[in-house]
Amino acid sequence: MESVRRWWHDLSGLVLPAECGGCGTARTVLCPECRAALHGSTPRRVRPDPEPPGLPAVHAAARYADEVRAVLLAHKERGALALTRPLGAALAGAVRVGVGEVGEGEGEGPPPRVQAVLLVPVPSAPRATRSRGHDPARRIALAAASELRGAGVPARVAAVLRQRRVVADQAGLNSRQRLDNLVGALAVVAGGGRLLLGAGAVVLVDDLVTTGASLAEAARAVRAAVAEERAAGAFGRARWEEGATAVYAGAAREGRGVRPSGARKGGIGPVPVRQMGAVRAGVLCAAVVAAPPDAFEINRN
Repeated sequence: MESVRRWWHDLSGLVLPAECGGCGTARTVLCPECRAALHGSTPRRVRPDPEPPGLPAVHAAARYADEVRAVLLAHKERGALALTRPLGAALAGAVRVGVGEVGEGEGEGPPPRVQAVLLVPVPSAPRATRSRGHDPARRIALAAASELRGAGVPARVAAVLRQRRVVADQAGLNSRQRLDNLVGALAVVAGGGRLLLGAGAVVLVDDLVTTGASLAEAARAVRAAVAEERAAGAFGRARWEEGATAVYAGAAREGRGVRPSGARKGGIGPVPVRQMGAVRAGVLCAAVVAAPPDAFEINRN
């Protein structure tokens, strides 16, 4: 009986944390101050310096510092899964702003209504997923898709990216080393190209962007799969913008399935569908929960 009690205590600590994931305030998943740090700013375009070749436009919800850093680490490394929903809501906001900004002015004449927003999470290394017991980006992406659907935006998650070779741990590597480490490391699974080509907007999602190497490699893999699918003629003529950009995203179920939709309290709120309806098909961009503070300050044309 004592062992069962201990097991239940450990499990409840994962799902119902004893303290705020950001500052440690007792008996709350996320206190008002830390929630404001995560959700209080309008998501903005961010640019790593140096910016890796092929990086799509990336939008982030918050600065990776202080409480936001603590929340992301608690979710990723300590398995504080109750933080998935607020992190998903933050990511959903970055997706909404990013897709709207990237898709608004492309092409001539009135663009067609977007069929769907497809969130493609950047996968963790298999060994990291085994060690943590979950894939943080996929969880947050699923939560973000649920938030978007609850706000009237058609969104789903497609976990179509896989690592096709072992890569070194990125910790301690500089931007050049990270690019070299990841080049050619990702691929789209069989059948994934057809799904990507048929989507309205593809958004690469992750919890964090630092050097941008992971997102640039994910974008390369997506573009290659789409180009191959186009060449095969599976969907005939397809509008795909090669210079487009990509966004990031994850929640409870860890498969390729899509979590049922539903509005969330404290989420991104009602979003008129027309705000994301004017997005040209074939948009590729990226979205993340957080980015380093200096990435927000760089505003290059």
